[in-house]
Amino acid sequence: MMFPSARGLGEGACLRFFASLAALLLALIATQAWAHPAPFSYMDLDLQDGGIDGTLTVHVIDIAHEMQADDTDHLLEPQGLKEAAPHITKLLGSRLGLRSKEGAALPVTWTGVETHADNDAIRLTFRLDGTPPGALHIRPQLFPYDPQHQTFVNIYESGDLAQQWIIAKGDDPRTYYAGSSAGVWEVIKVFVPSGIHHIMIGPDHILFLFGLILLGGSLGQLVRIITAFTLGHTVTLALATLDIVTIPSTLVEPAIALSIVVVGADNLLRDEGRDVRSWVALAFGLIHGFGFASVLKEFGLPQEALGWSLFSFNVGVELGQLALVVPAALLLAAIRRYSPVLRKRVTVTGSIIVIGAGTWWFIQRVFF
Repeated sequence: MMFPSARGLGEGACLRFFASLAALLLALIATQAWAHPAPFSYMDLDLQDGGIDGTLTVHVIDIAHEMQADDTDHLLEPQGLKEAAPHITKLLGSRLGLRSKEGAALPVTWTGVETHADNDAIRLTFRLDGTPPGALHIRPQLFPYDPQHQTFVNIYESGDLAQQWIIAKGDDPRTYYAGSSAGVWEVIKVFVPSGIHHIMIGPDHILFLFGLILLGGSLGQLVRIITAFTLGHTVTLALATLDIVTIPSTLVEPAIALSIVVVGADNLLRDEGRDVRSWVALAFGLIHGFGFASVLKEFGLPQEALGWSLFSFNVGVELGQLALVVPAALLLAAIRRYSPVLRKRVTVTGSIIVIGAGTWWFIQRVFF
């Protein structure tokens, strides 16, 4: 499309042209503003002893679109809103996305609908009766027709702000853990198994522990080794997940692999010399803690229960370690009692395997 040149127009024609152009631009702006001036909704949830009080504020344009209504002003009038209220609550009730830990939708009782004409908004109040669940799953999908729509969620406990989220279309459900004993128990049930699972699927951590106990020793020695490793990774797990100290995974992962090589080499070189495995476990435990933290960050830490989630994940890690270390230590002790020659062979062969695996992981994580 070509616009006529002002040089080839008379003064009156020129004025009419620019007036028409300005009117066109204003019409486009007005159309866009009417189509979607504010793609946001706001949901407040206040957890009380006897239930949850909720407030939902939505834009009238979104409601009008869902109800296929052309006259938004009518929805902002008391009579119009009264007529539309049953349809609005039925529409939004199925889209609040409030569920219990079992995944069942929580029943909502609507308690009021009113207009906020100054903001072209409709405000609804509702209540969920009964003791709030320890874990409240939240995934509002109020107006799926608009891919840009977002819901701002504020969660309160007895009037005090505890959590804030912005949830968009396609986001995963968010889970709020109540600050009650039920909420703490839900955190424990989620994060202890997560810690156990991470150890069980982490061959590098397992091999590092195996390398530490391969030479055996008294019960006291083994306890000191595992305690030192626990102390090391607990410190850096907390520091990293709280973003007090951060180290990129491009450095952490090769360092973990290198720690495995060092442990295996120490087994071969030290033999019957001074036992420094506790110090090695402490030093490299600090590095392994950063590895645990990366997993925990991906899993997601509930800010309202940060301490309990960190503690529970760490307990899970320790339980996973014990489940692997205790049987291995008992087996190695039985081999040592059965045959000193076999003990030597197992130590050498096991150390070579530890070194080989650690070397491969180091090369893989540095160069590939």
